[in-house]
Amino acid sequence: MTAAQFSIDIMRAAADAARDKLASNVVAVDVSERLGITDAFLIASADNERQVNAIVDGIEESLAEKYDLHPTRREGRGEGRWVLLDYQDVVVHVQHDEDRVFYALDRLWSDCPLIDVSEGTTTPASVEEKPAAE
Repeated sequence: MTAAQFSIDIMRAAADAARDKLASNVVAVDVSERLGITDAFLIASADNERQVNAIVDGIEESLAEKYDLHPTRREGRGEGRWVLLDYQDVVVHVQHDEDRVFYALDRLWSDCPLIDVSEGTTTPASVEEKPAAE
C-alpha cells in the first residue's frame, strides 16, 4: 500500500508553502505501510523559532485556501521549536534545525519511501476529488 494521491498532493502543496517561507531540508516520507493512521509525514526545518512559526502559518494558509483543510490538531506552536500539524491523512513536522538533528525523524523513518515534493511537482487535485470520509 502506498500513500493516496490526494495525500501526495497535500504534501506537495505543503512543501511548496514551506519553501515559500524559506524552510530548509523539506522531505516527505510515505509512512502508509508502517502506520495505519496516516499516509505521509512532511518534515521541514528552519534556523529560528520565528521562522518555524512563519512556515507553519504559511502551510496552514495554503492548505486552507487550496483544499479547505484545517489541522485537526496542532502541537508546539507556542515554543516554535517543533510544531506538528495533524491533517489526519498527512502530518506536518516543522522543526528548529537543532531539534531536527536531535530527534532525527529522517533517520527514524529512513526505511520508508520518500515522496517527490521538489519544486514544480504540485498538481493540485480539486476539492471535489478529495476522498469521502469513512
